[in-house]
Amino acid sequence: MCLAIPGKIISINDNEDPIFKTSRVSFGGIVKEVSLAYVPDAQVGEYVIVHVGFALNKVDEQEALKVFEYLEEMGEMEELES
Repeated sequence: MCLAIPGKIISINDNEDPIFKTSRVSFGGIVKEVSLAYVPDAQVGEYVIVHVGFALNKVDEQEALKVFEYLEEMGEMEELES
């Protein structure tokens, strides 16, 4: 199953064209490159919901941490590494 999951923005690669703006996002310690085309106003330190490499929306930190707890309990965090 493919779900959107929260991740914390740790750096942003600014591009003049917001369509090509990307960031490095940490998903519980696993870092991936993510497009910020849909949330160009997102900032370092904020959490975003990510699906197939695109940040779709910003999310509250408490909510993101709660999702990480659920994923840990279900043993699904390893799936992020692939």
